[in-house]
Amino acid sequence: MSTTPLLKVKNLKKHFPIRKGMFGKTVGHVKAVDDVSFFVNEGETLGIVGESGCGKSTTGRVLMRLLEPTEGEIEFDGKALTSLSLEEMRKTRRDIQMVFQDPYASLNPRHTIGKILEEPLIVHGISDSKERKKKVNEFLEIVGLNAYHAKRYPHQFSGGQRQRIGIARALMTNPKLIIADEPVSALDVSIQAQVLNLMQDLQKEFNLTYIFIAHDLGVVRHISDRVAVMYLGKMVEVADSEQLYEKPLHPYTQALLSAVPVPDPDFQKEQIIIEGDIPNPADPPTGCTFHTRCPFKMDICTKVTPQLTEQSTGHSVACHLYESQVDNDIKQLEGSL
Repeated sequence: MSTTPLLKVKNLKKHFPIRKGMFGKTVGHVKAVDDVSFFVNEGETLGIVGESGCGKSTTGRVLMRLLEPTEGEIEFDGKALTSLSLEEMRKTRRDIQMVFQDPYASLNPRHTIGKILEEPLIVHGISDSKERKKKVNEFLEIVGLNAYHAKRYPHQFSGGQRQRIGIARALMTNPKLIIADEPVSALDVSIQAQVLNLMQDLQKEFNLTYIFIAHDLGVVRHISDRVAVMYLGKMVEVADSEQLYEKPLHPYTQALLSAVPVPDPDFQKEQIIIEGDIPNPADPPTGCTFHTRCPFKMDICTKVTPQLTEQSTGHSVACHLYESQVDNDIKQLEGSL
């Protein structure tokens, strides 16, 4: 695994306008992604986790420019994606592909599997008809299906098989980066393991880089090298997978991990209960967005937004509980008074 970043994201924002009235006047914004920065090294898997509505899927779609970013920089393989024209971005998508969450909705029911898999090759002008069919058969075999399945339609497959087809479609253009948006959440638990193992095998075989978006921390631990935790449109903690699971720093991460079931009836784990609901992203709290639900809330948390700072090698957290952070923030608070 290389330590060279394939993808760098800086201060990324995606705000959706709230419109009201007959003339659709903008009265506010939903801050789905709010000032997010991270990087992904070549050949690694970055897991992005958080509750529903935290902005993780929106982040994935903005990286692909399926949604246009409000602000921020996205650099992929040395290219500034935000400055590319739509045509240039379409060509770049040959190197960035996506596996969608719902294997039932992401495949066109009117097309055969062969036609669905050929489509990326046609769009990007790859090879002639004979070559395309050969490649379709090859990738069906790679993901554990058979060449004769190319003549069938999506409704003739199970959920796990459809997700394998979705993965095969993402691989057709030999991409460098695959964004997997909750690729196993709609699948049965026994099938989840098969699909995750398949993705790991393909990563080694094709030197793929993954951004793996999920809400299941057990799944993320299984596949990720590093994990980023999101809450209300912001990254609150980023660390190596083992480091995060062994020693979570942010109170939100601690609460999420305390809720993960352990397959041992004799093991008693104290569960941290987060009270209240996620605040409205159209009107997020001032200061730390988690302070309305945090059991360790301090006065500074309501006034100053904590920055994502490194506490140990490769382990960053956005929380006022950590001393070096608090000292800086108190100075910042004093300077604003």
